[in-house]
Amino acid sequence: QVQLVESGGGLVQAGGSLRLSCAASGRTFSTYAMGWFRQAPGKEREFVAAISGTGARTRYADSVKGRFTISRDNAKNTVYLQMNTLKPEDTAVYYCAVGPYSSTNSQSYDYWGQGTQVTVSS
Repeated sequence: QVQLVESGGGLVQAGGSLRLSCAASGRTFSTYAMGWFRQAPGKEREFVAAISGTGARTRYADSVKGRFTISRDNAKNTVYLQMNTLKPEDTAVYYCAVGPYSSTNSQSYDYWGQGTQVTVSS
Protein backbone atom coordinates (compact mmCIF):
# COMPACT_ATOMS: atom_id res chain seq x y z
CA GLN A 1 0.00 0.00 0.00
CA VAL A 2 1.17 3.50 -0.85
CA GLN A 3 0.07 6.73 0.77
CA LEU A 4 0.44 10.01 -1.10
CA VAL A 5 -0.20 13.37 0.51
CA GLU A 6 -0.22 16.55 -1.55
CA SER A 7 0.30 20.03 -0.14
CA GLY A 8 1.07 23.53 -1.32
CA GLY A 9 -2.13 24.46 -3.09
CA GLY A 10 -3.89 27.76 -2.55
CA LEU A 11 -5.13 30.96 -4.09
CA VAL A 12 -2.77 33.01 -6.23
CA GLN A 13 -3.11 35.84 -8.71
CA ALA A 14 -2.45 35.31 -12.39
CA GLY A 15 1.26 35.49 -13.09
CA GLY A 16 2.13 34.18 -9.65
CA SER A 17 3.79 30.96 -8.55
CA LEU A 18 3.08 27.99 -6.34
CA ARG A 19 5.02 24.86 -5.47
CA LEU A 20 3.13 21.66 -4.86
CA SER A 21 4.61 18.81 -2.87
CA CYS A 22 3.63 15.16 -2.74
CA ALA A 23 5.02 13.04 0.07
CA ALA A 24 4.97 9.28 -0.44
CA SER A 25 5.22 6.42 2.01
CA GLY A 26 4.96 2.67 1.93
CA ARG A 27 7.09 1.85 -1.09
CA THR A 28 10.61 2.01 -2.50
CA PHE A 29 10.05 5.51 -3.81
CA SER A 30 12.97 5.77 -6.20
CA THR A 31 11.88 2.66 -8.08
CA TYR A 32 8.71 4.23 -9.44
CA ALA A 33 7.65 7.07 -11.65
CA MET A 34 5.49 9.90 -10.36
CA GLY A 35 2.93 11.96 -12.16
CA TRP A 36 0.87 15.08 -11.59
CA PHE A 37 -2.65 15.37 -12.98
CA ARG A 38 -5.35 17.97 -12.56
CA GLN A 39 -9.10 18.17 -12.78
CA ALA A 40 -11.10 21.33 -13.22
CA PRO A 41 -14.84 21.51 -12.45
CA GLY A 42 -16.86 19.84 -15.18
CA LYS A 43 -13.77 18.55 -16.96
CA GLU A 44 -11.95 15.25 -17.13
CA ARG A 45 -8.74 14.64 -15.26
CA GLU A 46 -5.78 15.61 -17.43
CA PHE A 47 -2.07 14.93 -17.44
CA VAL A 48 0.24 17.71 -16.27
CA ALA A 49 3.73 16.28 -15.78
CA ALA A 50 5.59 13.07 -14.99
CA ILE A 51 9.05 12.09 -13.85
CA SER A 52 10.96 8.81 -13.92
CA GLY A 53 12.19 7.08 -10.78
CA THR A 54 15.68 8.50 -11.05
CA GLY A 55 14.47 11.90 -12.16
CA ALA A 56 16.39 11.65 -15.41
CA ARG A 57 13.31 11.82 -17.63
CA THR A 58 10.44 14.26 -17.43
CA ARG A 59 7.34 14.83 -19.52
CA TYR A 60 4.95 17.77 -19.67
CA ALA A 61 1.60 18.63 -21.13
CA ASP A 62 1.91 21.23 -23.86
CA SER A 63 -0.27 23.59 -21.84
CA VAL A 64 2.28 23.81 -19.01
CA LYS A 65 5.56 23.32 -20.85
CA GLY A 66 7.97 26.12 -20.03
CA ARG A 67 5.95 27.22 -16.98
CA PHE A 68 5.86 24.14 -14.75
CA THR A 69 8.77 22.03 -13.54
CA ILE A 70 8.50 18.58 -11.99
CA SER A 71 11.28 17.32 -9.74
CA ARG A 72 11.81 14.76 -7.02
CA ASP A 73 13.92 14.22 -3.93
CA ASN A 74 14.20 10.49 -3.40
CA ALA A 75 15.91 10.95 -0.06
CA LYS A 76 12.73 12.67 1.15
CA ASN A 77 10.28 10.47 -0.80
CA THR A 78 8.82 13.65 -2.23
CA VAL A 79 7.93 14.91 -5.69
CA TYR A 80 7.41 18.58 -6.46
CA LEU A 81 5.60 20.64 -9.06
CA GLN A 82 6.90 24.18 -9.38
CA MET A 83 4.26 26.26 -11.14
CA ASN A 84 5.22 29.66 -12.50
CA THR A 85 3.36 32.23 -14.56
CA LEU A 86 0.07 30.76 -13.44
CA LYS A 87 -3.05 31.41 -15.49
CA PRO A 88 -6.73 31.28 -14.52
CA GLU A 89 -7.07 28.16 -16.69
CA ASP A 90 -4.63 26.38 -14.38
CA THR A 91 -7.33 26.41 -11.71
CA ALA A 92 -8.04 22.80 -10.73
CA VAL A 93 -7.57 20.14 -8.12
CA TYR A 94 -4.06 18.76 -8.56
CA TYR A 95 -3.33 15.11 -7.85
CA CYS A 96 -0.07 13.21 -7.63
CA ALA A 97 0.14 9.55 -8.53
CA VAL A 98 2.68 6.72 -8.52
CA GLY A 99 3.18 4.12 -11.23
CA PRO A 100 5.67 1.86 -12.98
CA TYR A 101 6.64 4.38 -15.66
CA SER A 102 6.20 8.06 -16.45
CA SER A 103 3.07 7.81 -18.56
CA THR A 104 0.68 10.55 -19.65
CA ASN A 105 -2.21 8.09 -19.19
CA SER A 106 -3.87 8.23 -15.78
CA GLN A 107 -4.79 4.57 -16.01
CA SER A 108 -1.11 3.67 -15.84
CA TYR A 109 -0.85 4.88 -12.26
CA ASP A 110 -1.59 2.67 -9.29
CA TYR A 111 -2.04 5.01 -6.34
CA TRP A 112 -3.33 8.54 -6.02
CA GLY A 113 -3.26 11.31 -3.46
CA GLN A 114 -6.34 13.12 -2.22
CA GLY A 115 -5.65 16.25 -4.25
CA THR A 116 -4.89 19.87 -3.47
CA GLN A 117 -6.84 22.85 -4.78
CA VAL A 118 -5.10 25.47 -6.90
CA THR A 119 -7.07 28.60 -7.70
CA VAL A 120 -5.67 31.30 -9.96
CA SER A 121 -7.54 34.60 -9.97
CA SER A 122 -7.49 36.97 -12.92
